[in-house]
Amino acid sequence: MSESFKLDTETAADCLKLIEMALIEDTGSASLKSAVDCTTQSMIPVAATASAAFVSRQKGVVCGVEIAKLAISTYAPDLTLEVVTADGQAITPGETIAIIRGSAHQILMMERTCLNFMCRLSGISTLSQSFARKVAGTDAQILDTRKTTPGYRRLEKYAVQCGGGTNHRMGLYDAVMIKDNHLAFYKAWNKDSKDAVAEGIELARNWIDANQDRLPNGPQTVLQIEVDTLEQFERALQQGPDIILLDNMSNDQLTQAVARRNEDAPKILLEASGGVNLETISAIAQTGVDRISIGALTHSAVNFDIGLDWTIGS
Repeated sequence: MSESFKLDTETAADCLKLIEMALIEDTGSASLKSAVDCTTQSMIPVAATASAAFVSRQKGVVCGVEIAKLAISTYAPDLTLEVVTADGQAITPGETIAIIRGSAHQILMMERTCLNFMCRLSGISTLSQSFARKVAGTDAQILDTRKTTPGYRRLEKYAVQCGGGTNHRMGLYDAVMIKDNHLAFYKAWNKDSKDAVAEGIELARNWIDANQDRLPNGPQTVLQIEVDTLEQFERALQQGPDIILLDNMSNDQLTQAVARRNEDAPKILLEASGGVNLETISAIAQTGVDRISIGALTHSAVNFDIGLDWTIGS
């Protein structure tokens, strides 16, 4: 991948909070001057300097180098980090990702924090690439969900982008997404409801209009609804939401929904979700849906294997 990935302001702010927490839980302090590393401080001379490389042990897509850069520049500014393989780039076993130089004490104290971010996020970017490759040649995009590690949402969604995926809404605050639980409660609470799907879309649209000044995307706030039957889909289609999520539908049902959408409301995006894995995603994409959301991109990614190898010591 040749695209260059950088942290936006909000993601960088989240990173700094997480880096501080990581250093405190590892060394007892976010300041390396007062931090304690029993092993390093008992064995390694304070004046020792060295050079070490973050090296990939497997094939995949790198992510987290930008977080390591931020960690080092903020908490260990006497160290330097030379980036060899940037976020979003492919890597093979034995290749160097970055080279860190300076105080051996500080390298050893920063090592695990940097590796934890890079291994976790590279696992997500690598899995995302595997899914993205399965839909190549179709019009479908793969999307993440809100099934992220608490506190890590922006970082994990950044990793999905590095792997070739697309981000869904960031949270509850930046898009309307009427799900089955919303519909179920609305029907139970409002005994006079005749059609919760149609009524929910109308209520949400009116709410966006009334509250657009405090919404991040204003009047362009996306209105999406989840349906799990073709009957619900037909009712939603007539109300014209921005996106209809087709939950746990068979490929035959997805194909039927796409045909109906193309005939009556071609501007509405269709999203498939539920039961999506590397074995099923290609066939789902072939149905013609525009989007496929996959919780596994973040909640089931396996850590990528990266190690720190000494290159020069003095």
